[in-house]
Amino acid sequence: MVTQRELKAEITREKILEAAADEIYRVGFQAASLCDILTRLGISKGALYHHFPSKLALGYAVLDDILLGRIGSAWDAALSQDDPITGLCELLESEAQVMSGMRLACGCPINNLAQEMSPLDEGFRQRIEKVYRVWQRRIQNALAGAQQRGVLRDDFDAGEVAYFIIASIQGAIGLAKNAQDCGIFRTSIKGLSGYLKSLKRA
Repeated sequence: MVTQRELKAEITREKILEAAADEIYRVGFQAASLCDILTRLGISKGALYHHFPSKLALGYAVLDDILLGRIGSAWDAALSQDDPITGLCELLESEAQVMSGMRLACGCPINNLAQEMSPLDEGFRQRIEKVYRVWQRRIQNALAGAQQRGVLRDDFDAGEVAYFIIASIQGAIGLAKNAQDCGIFRTSIKGLSGYLKSLKRA
């Protein structure tokens, strides 16, 4: 049975993770300020270090507990449809409609960390690779399953297409972020959606 103290500690941990994820997203891991996170939450250093012994441990936990989970929640519903291409296109088009503000200014949190931290820290690199690998395999499995059901053509490699989808999305986000132009993202997604629809069996 979970005690009130344990429940309170878990809630505090989740709040720290969410605040840290937001801070890292806005300014990057190296520039992220633990003091700013503590001030925002109104908690002590002791409370933070009780859960995360270092800034690096906190950064790892953001990847393991926050970003990896968001990949699942955002994509599983789209990929679980009998026709995952329709699900993917609907998801991508909805993302294109909301590409503005913070999303446009800051881009993709996973790609940001890959660019910033993969060359500097092996722990970050491995965790980011895990996020990408999970993402790719979920797409691959959904496409392969649809091929077996006869929904999609069988003349393409589901794994290769899964990597292409991720690379296309990340590239589109990067271009839009650099130009601060959501139209670039929407145009890129329109092209990707057109390609994906061509994979359906006639």
